[in-house]
Amino acid sequence: MATDDTSLRQGFLADESATLQLGATLAAVLHGGIQLQLHGDLGAGKTTFTRGLLQALGHQGRVKSPTYTLVESYSLPPLTVHHFDLYRFADPDEWHDAGFGDYFAADTLCIVEWPDKAGACLPPADLVLELSVCDASRNYRLQAFSETGHQCLSRLATPAAAS
Repeated sequence: MATDDTSLRQGFLADESATLQLGATLAAVLHGGIQLQLHGDLGAGKTTFTRGLLQALGHQGRVKSPTYTLVESYSLPPLTVHHFDLYRFADPDEWHDAGFGDYFAADTLCIVEWPDKAGACLPPADLVLELSVCDASRNYRLQAFSETGHQCLSRLATPAAAS
């Protein structure tokens, strides 16, 4: 899919609250069948973003990074969310060995941290969020890579990136 100003959102996140709000804002336009990939160094805010998204979808409990469990699943009234963290993968084949492909369905939202660790085993992303640390704040870049992702971004209430 070609990139244009409607398939990209980017901006500045001043603090943790802003990162949580970005997650909540994106939650309003997501639905089942979507894969959202998260990129960023350790401590960039990937799990904080996910916490904001899950809370906006109605999750009341704790949101922890699935670094050691590899996946945390949340059954919520609108859909089931699977939050993957593939940081500890040593080989992309671990994706198949774990049976993670079965988690991707029309009624699930899959959020994948460290997707590069799964290599070509991971289905193509609908949306990719890149978070980068800038002093005590963060910058974000959210891009659509499918028609479904593009439709989500067209409904998102954040300004489009400048050309």
